[in-house]
Amino acid sequence: MTTQTDKPKSKFTSPWAYIPSLYFAEGMPYMIINAVSVVFYKNLGIDNAQITFWTSIINLPWVVKMFWGPAVDIYSTKRRWLLTMQFAMCLCLATLALSFQLPTSSFFSLSLVILLVGAFISATYDIATDGFYMLALSEKKQAFFVGIRTLSYRLAIIFSTGFLVYLAGSLEKSTENIPLSWSITIGFASFIFAILFIFHLFILPQPEVKNRRQSESTRNDIPFVTVIRSYFAQRNIIAILAFILLYRLGEAMLVKIATLFLLDERTAGGLGLTTSEFGLVYGTVGVISLISGGILGGLVIAKYGLKKCLLPMALALNLPDLFYVYMAYAKPPLELVYPLVSLEQFGYGLGFTAFTVYLMYICKGEYKTSHFAISTGLMALGLMLPGAISGQIQQSVGYPMFFVIVCLLTIPGMATIFFIPLDE
Repeated sequence: MTTQTDKPKSKFTSPWAYIPSLYFAEGMPYMIINAVSVVFYKNLGIDNAQITFWTSIINLPWVVKMFWGPAVDIYSTKRRWLLTMQFAMCLCLATLALSFQLPTSSFFSLSLVILLVGAFISATYDIATDGFYMLALSEKKQAFFVGIRTLSYRLAIIFSTGFLVYLAGSLEKSTENIPLSWSITIGFASFIFAILFIFHLFILPQPEVKNRRQSESTRNDIPFVTVIRSYFAQRNIIAILAFILLYRLGEAMLVKIATLFLLDERTAGGLGLTTSEFGLVYGTVGVISLISGGILGGLVIAKYGLKKCLLPMALALNLPDLFYVYMAYAKPPLELVYPLVSLEQFGYGLGFTAFTVYLMYICKGEYKTSHFAISTGLMALGLMLPGAISGQIQQSVGYPMFFVIVCLLTIPGMATIFFIPLDE
């Protein structure tokens, strides 16, 4: 018999009231830590090798988050976890905003520690939010709101890499003080998280009260070894691992250097965009193209199947890297940079959609959710390691030759497509 204390205490709240804001809050810290940090470090004069190495290393929490995922799943509730992480992220961003007023040498070390802590907070928030989503919504509503949560996450990308970067650039012009402009910008992001925390504290339902006894009964029964063993027992696992780690090798080398290339002065081999121009070119127009490519990719795969689409979409991902070779040699005007970056990001959206669908395709059986977490962790590892050395390579060979190397590194990933299991 169900007791009164087992029943959820909150009244019904429409998912429309909290799903968009939950996933907006998921996307914003990820982009600040991984993309916006590259911009403000460049603005403050940190060299490319240090920027790419350290902003890649702080991706580690997303690589290993599967190891503490069971703790989030079993201890306390997803609602409490995500609220705690939102509050912690608010404090983390506020601390980062204050740290900009330190001397650059002290700021760089301290900010990296803050960003690493923020990465652990953000990765834990990801786990809790996805778990809350599955508990709070029926299977029918989960399917319905997939598009809404994806759109909200991508709006957070535009907000972070577009609006926040543009805001910092505008403040930089008006104040002529780069640290102050970024203090205000990151402080504004912290304020937004404070608002989100207060909003969710009052609006979120409590779907897990009825599952508390079940969680307590399974606390000592985490089939982690079984999950790992079943994942690596898949057919052609070596080819699958090679595909996951190499498919985005070229993009992993390109992603952080592209930002630095667009921002670097022309005398240093870059295109010399201002911070505001970068926010428009890469963080707004580029992201909109990325989203459009992702939507089109999903529609095309749904119509023709992944087997027919994977190689063409891999080509769409990698061939536009040639645009950066052209831009590095020709130094085109800003009017031409817009469409070239936009087309590259559109191709990236197509190619990444096919990659994501394949990661879901190989997750089968009883532990498919855990298998997907392992795959995404390996995917993050495939981005982290090449990204960490990309700056050193670029500084050694210069931008033009670096982008030629990027194009050559796209070949191994595309070659693995011919060896992976892919049955319709």
